Amino acid sequence: MNSGYPIVVYNTMKGLLRLGVDITLFSLNPSKHRVDTDDIYDPVFETIRFHATMVDTEVNVWDAFFNIFSNQSYNVSRYYDEDAARLLEEVLKETDFDIIQFEGLFVVPYLDIVKSNSKAKVIYRAHNIESDVWERLAQKEKFTPRRRYLQFLSRRLKTYETEQINRFHYIFAISEQDRQSILRFGGDASIEVLPVALDFEKYKTDNAKTSFPTLFHLGAMDWRPNKEGLEWFLDEIWPDIETLSSELRFYIAGKSMQKQFFEYDSDNLVVEGEVFDAVEFINSKAIMIVPLLSGSGMRVKIIEGMAMRKCIIATSMAAEGIGCVHGRDILIADTADEFYRSILQCITNPNKWRDIGENARKTAERDHDISVISKRMFDIYQKVTIA
Repeated sequence: MNSGYPIVVYNTMKGLLRLGVDITLFSLNPSKHRVDTDDIYDPVFETIRFHATMVDTEVNVWDAFFNIFSNQSYNVSRYYDEDAARLLEEVLKETDFDIIQFEGLFVVPYLDIVKSNSKAKVIYRAHNIESDVWERLAQKEKFTPRRRYLQFLSRRLKTYETEQINRFHYIFAISEQDRQSILRFGGDASIEVLPVALDFEKYKTDNAKTSFPTLFHLGAMDWRPNKEGLEWFLDEIWPDIETLSSELRFYIAGKSMQKQFFEYDSDNLVVEGEVFDAVEFINSKAIMIVPLLSGSGMRVKIIEGMAMRKCIIATSMAAEGIGCVHGRDILIADTADEFYRSILQCITNPNKWRDIGENARKTAERDHDISVISKRMFDIYQKVTIA
């Protein structure tokens, strides 16, 4: 569970298993980020049926070029694989499913296979609105040819999302903002907001292990909005921040950490790359920085930071969809000056970041409890299957 998507899927299974649901997981295993499934030792995986299939999702320049002349979204179509489709067909023939839940847009190309081989009710969970992600990236892009291509990708994605979302019996949105976006797509499917769920037994804090003054950023760097936001923070904000104190350190971690971050010229910047235990990493640092400038959905790492009683300084975009209030359980900063003043406030007044962290934990427990959200999902399953 090294990024938001697998954390959401894992916790969904964990919560439903507690309610007695019988689960089969069919998972695409992209070659670029291949996981050795033989090395998975986890009680959840011991209680489900698990099928993983390798898929080559690497971007091919020629395929991307010729895709322009088709009517398909290249962002999505490259996740479809004939061998994966055949394996899925075999799984569907072996088991009579009641519900088949599609986790995110990139598995939707297999919807026809499911509909042809199963009478199950199909549910789509939108982890974000993919077309919004690319549209916002395009708005930030200054290089005209690249901006136009990103706009083209966004339009293709929006067309695909609109067409496919309306083929499901029920839709789960991860935030109210995403629910409103889906409603604008039109269609008759019922939509329910089911936010990120956490098992708070996992998120235990130990203040004795928290170093101060420390800032940290944690996120998968193969997701373009994370990379873009961190670059902005390091270029426009960090040079002024690091002069505040010779003891201040900024730690950045996450999978697929790119070479440019290791080469950044700053004695107070510590680049750790992918960390073995994200919760332990979060616990050891004081103030979480989330400088997203684009994106969609709900930032799982912010919810985890709140669960670990961290003071989080984030852009409005990063905090979108989360029920937090500026100055109470989070600090919102959208400009370089606002980030500077928020960080200065926290490192000169330690009680400030501690109070915000305590309030953040209470908010996370209120809105993101795995038992409550799993029960809501289970009740919808029951309603859908008898409809």
